[in-house]
Amino acid sequence: MGMDTHAQLKGRTAVVTGGSKGIGLAIAAAFAGAGANVAITGRDEQALAAAEQTIRSGGGSVFASRTDVRELAAVEQLMQETAARFGGIDVLVNNAGVGAFGPIDEMRVEDWHTVIDTNLTGAFYCARTALPYLRKSAHAYIVNISSLAGKNWFAGGAAYCASKAGLNAFSEALMQDVRQHDIRVSYVMPGSVNTEFNFMGAKPADWKLTGDDIAEVVLGLVTSHKRALASRVEIRPSKPK
Repeated sequence: MGMDTHAQLKGRTAVVTGGSKGIGLAIAAAFAGAGANVAITGRDEQALAAAEQTIRSGGGSVFASRTDVRELAAVEQLMQETAARFGGIDVLVNNAGVGAFGPIDEMRVEDWHTVIDTNLTGAFYCARTALPYLRKSAHAYIVNISSLAGKNWFAGGAAYCASKAGLNAFSEALMQDVRQHDIRVSYVMPGSVNTEFNFMGAKPADWKLTGDDIAEVVLGLVTSHKRALASRVEIRPSKPK
């Protein structure tokens, strides 16, 4: 991360949902390390406290909120508190995501709703609620963390694949809704990443991407020149097994 990135992001405010673990924590820590204020959400109090400590120990300015993105009122409160604390919102990273896998005739109805409501409706709630704040920013950006599963479908992945395909389409339409308001929208589609996210029972491996790889892409997008928009980014391991 060069001084240029630090200079560009110093004092800006980023909201990173699902920021207590994995990709989200890596993104939040990268923003904080570059001088930005960061608000992170999560549902696990212990993980959230640990993430807050990690970001703080790196000298970052952080606000940790136990917010469930499936609850509109909670999302509204998150954005209000973040803007009040830091003076506005410049970046929204919709990263909160869950997975439930298995054939659809064996999938619990509640699991279907949890996946769709978190991965897709949660992104809608956050974007919709953040937009009034983003419109006031000179550097507004929304980054939605999707997945290659949003275009490469597989057995057992009906809920997850549908949520990510929906997030891709949502991102494309949102981008066209707000681009004339100087708000840029990108979606990032990672392949296999080493995180706590248990993807179809996959195990960690050294050939997989890391959360830091995704964070580098996100910071690159947000600090790119305002005339340019890399609206869709696919990132995959360069040498998969």
